[in-house]
Amino acid sequence: MQTKSNSSLQTLTQEDAKGFLQKVENDITKLSTPAAHAAWAYATHINYDTAKVNTYFTEQISVLYAKYAVEAAKFNDVQVDADTRRQLDLLKSNPEIAFPADPAKAERLATIGSDMMGIYGSGEYCRDNDTCLSLVQMSAEMATSRNPDLLLEYWEGWRQVSVPMRDMYAEMVSLANEGAEQLGFDNTSELWRAKYDMPADDFPKELDRIWGQVKPFYESLQCHVRAELSEYYGKDYDGNDIVPLDKPIPAHLLGNMWAQSWGNIYDIVKPEQEMNVPNVTSALQNQAYDEIQMTKQAEAFFSSLGFEPLPDTFWERSMFQKPEGRDVQCHASAWNLDDVDDLRIKMCIQITGEEFNVIHHELGHNYYQRAYNQLPMLYRGSANSGFHEAIGDTIALSITPTYLQQIGLIDEIPDASNDIGMLLKVALDKIAFLPWGLMVDQWRWKVMSGEVTPEQYNELWWELREKYQGVAAPIARGNDAFDPGAKYHVPANVSYTRYFLAHILQFQFHKALCDIAQSEEALHRCSIYGSEAAGSALNNMLEMGKSQPWQEAMTTLTGQPDMDASTIADYFAPLKTWLDEQNAERQCGW
Repeated sequence: MQTKSNSSLQTLTQEDAKGFLQKVENDITKLSTPAAHAAWAYATHINYDTAKVNTYFTEQISVLYAKYAVEAAKFNDVQVDADTRRQLDLLKSNPEIAFPADPAKAERLATIGSDMMGIYGSGEYCRDNDTCLSLVQMSAEMATSRNPDLLLEYWEGWRQVSVPMRDMYAEMVSLANEGAEQLGFDNTSELWRAKYDMPADDFPKELDRIWGQVKPFYESLQCHVRAELSEYYGKDYDGNDIVPLDKPIPAHLLGNMWAQSWGNIYDIVKPEQEMNVPNVTSALQNQAYDEIQMTKQAEAFFSSLGFEPLPDTFWERSMFQKPEGRDVQCHASAWNLDDVDDLRIKMCIQITGEEFNVIHHELGHNYYQRAYNQLPMLYRGSANSGFHEAIGDTIALSITPTYLQQIGLIDEIPDASNDIGMLLKVALDKIAFLPWGLMVDQWRWKVMSGEVTPEQYNELWWELREKYQGVAAPIARGNDAFDPGAKYHVPANVSYTRYFLAHILQFQFHKALCDIAQSEEALHRCSIYGSEAAGSALNNMLEMGKSQPWQEAMTTLTGQPDMDASTIADYFAPLKTWLDEQNAERQCGW
């Protein structure tokens, strides 16, 4: 029997591979459309029945992808053309977590994943028998409270939730690595790192190269924020600085449960001089915009670039408001339910400037989805995991005072002396995020490759956070803690590198498009609104989907194949000068 099996494997041909890929496309397409409708029904009307149907289809799609990923590995040594090889490789590397072939182990892996998400989803911190707080409630408090004792209590309280996950996570890694080996990878770490059109071992080095380009700017931002926080919080009950000026910043004081973005503490670190920044929220409300008008204006942005209008069904089927009398997922998202033109967004739109940005971002996803809808199924997606998020963010970078004046939301454009406040707000969200976006998967890659034991998980987590972020745990953390599990993406097994890449790529794309649009404004003031040349260049890249290595998609728009963070320095140049002035007499570093 073994000899016969080996013989049959040796007879596989390129035609067999092409036939296999066609079967994969047919089978997954047949299931993916009803699965997408089930997911939409659940997201827009959460109840027992929609949950059951959504869970069923989610499991069916996952099982089918896993089955075909294993079968694709049978063609590893078959001579095939480049297009066929690319589709086979994409199929093999599609899963975030590869299930073992052994049914009992596969079931156990699924159970662990479900259990960890159950722990996270139902997690709460109880101050006493009568007062229990959800993550949403604690996050809201951490965004606005300036009481360090309360912030520490909530920070520590949420991290009690993830303690039981540690051993489960270790077992999950072991089982997932077995599944990855069956696909031809050494472990899940290699599976994740192999998704980027370069040798898996080279990808972390590429990320460190990019991080090196932006690290000096981040260190200037961290230095200023630390100094302002130290002055604001002063000393503790023992006379010690709550925020020492020669150490990492305590993680609970940055306005966010994970210290991943710092925009909520703008009031503490903002410039002393008054800043005249357009109030988009007031402008929208004064002009009686509603959620449809806001979305129509975002569509008009893309139309000004030469894109076709959204289909009528977009307006008929999208969810723009939270419906009365039913539970929904309000988290903004963009959908293409049939992988052709059933485009939708799902939002509970508030009439605010922030939501106006988000709508432009979400439509960026929709236009990307439509651009690649003629490609084979395995090519319908982001050139690499960062491109989709980056496209939406790139569009949002064009919501400048110039654009706001062009569409009649503001009358006058504030002069450049007001730019520091705006740039600082952007940096507190986007630049502060970068080292966090980098280190989450740096931790997972080491865990998944077996470089550290479960007893070292938490120690490694904080080593990386101090190394990259200059942020430290506010209290001692024992090896029995599992602080990584306090972030959704870890128990959910959602890779995080995409967000780091998106935060780099958006500025690179923005500069390329501003150059094509022949903007004469400073990069942070440029809007590509109205430039059909920029729209055409953007669409040429979007239409490629993932049919080619991402380096070729990058070259199509920017003229070069490499990711380059130097455009961040261009965008934030006035802020960097201001930060250097603020930090002139300060001791930076940690």
